[in-house]
Amino acid sequence: MGLRRGKQRIEHRTYADGTSAYQGARAAVELRGVRRQYGKGSGAVHALRGIDLSLPHGSFTAVMGPSGSGKSTFLQCAAGLDRPTDGSVRLGGTEITGMSENKLTLLRRSRLGFVFQAFNLLPSLTVEQNVLLPMRLAGERPDRRRAAEVLAEVGLGDKGARRPSELSGGQQQRVALARALVTRPDVIFADEPTGALDTTTASEVLALLRSAVDTLGATVVMVTHDPVAATYADQVLFLADGSIADSAVRADAREIAARMAALTAPTRQHFAGAGAVA
Repeated sequence: MGLRRGKQRIEHRTYADGTSAYQGARAAVELRGVRRQYGKGSGAVHALRGIDLSLPHGSFTAVMGPSGSGKSTFLQCAAGLDRPTDGSVRLGGTEITGMSENKLTLLRRSRLGFVFQAFNLLPSLTVEQNVLLPMRLAGERPDRRRAAEVLAEVGLGDKGARRPSELSGGQQQRVALARALVTRPDVIFADEPTGALDTTTASEVLALLRSAVDTLGATVVMVTHDPVAATYADQVLFLADGSIADSAVRADAREIAARMAALTAPTRQHFAGAGAVA
């Protein structure tokens, strides 16, 4: 199963939140000197310790690391769900670090897509209504034609009138992916998107994420613990102790697992008495 091919081009977009960006002309995600500290003094937890990276439009990046490495905090800061203690975050060329909470909320609704392990679909809404929810929340007129288009792209073109409870877990995650795609976001952030799925269904969802990058020019940042899932990405970033400790480009599952194992042993000992954020 694959998504229909679209033209990738430099495109100026103005969003419902009042911001604008040139897609294709700038990095989709930029972090400069990003630190995140919780607490103060001897009890402080340094979740991120100066992250510097630039992820281009149309790329697929997997983020891995041992428990307590900071990968969830990284995703939250990159997506504007949490504010860094220091440093700068840009999404599609827009500086978000100093934005008000209201502007951040509008930006997330109009320019970002999210896919979570738990699907987060509203059971009282139909599949179509769930897909259109980001448009409604962003104050845009729901585009039923666009909803039908993205549902067809994820293989659910005949499921728009169904309720989530009538679908399998894999189908629900594909609805979540359609919802993430419907606004043509700058970035799709995926947090363990296959954690609740069996191996076959997980492969289908990962193939759709890969296809969204290759054929639609989407940008995907995915946190995962699964070396097989990470093989679908263009690159893998390995976090340890709040820093980027390693990276791999187009690596296979065996190499990814070996690099994770090399990080896990010393990190487990270090964090045994230090306290950390996953």
